[in-house]
Amino acid sequence: MGLIYTLLMVLLFDLIRGIRDPGHPFTLEELNVVSENKCEMDLQRNKCSVWFTPTIDHCSMTTLIGLSIQVKLIRSLPEHFKIDVYITPGSHATEEAVNKQLADKESGGRSREPALD
Repeated sequence: MGLIYTLLMVLLFDLIRGIRDPGHPFTLEELNVVSENKCEMDLQRNKCSVWFTPTIDHCSMTTLIGLSIQVKLIRSLPEHFKIDVYITPGSHATEEAVNKQLADKESGGRSREPALD
């Protein structure tokens, strides 16, 4: 991968690394919920994708964490970017339902609620 792509991934990760976990007194980075290698940005398609891994497979705060990541990116990136946030495959018991909720623009996937940072 090129230098520009690498820099974009670092910048994208820097935006979300300091978000505080709602169930712990630590950041998402400190808990390994987010990592640089699970952030992607496609400038040609104006698309940003982030995968996150809850601390446990039945975490009750998973949707809130995903929405916090979305809101942070919505507030930080230009409006024309499409932002997708997903649970890392196989890392949560209700992965499909949470991913569906995060993608649903009506139920909060594009809300402007405050991020936990």
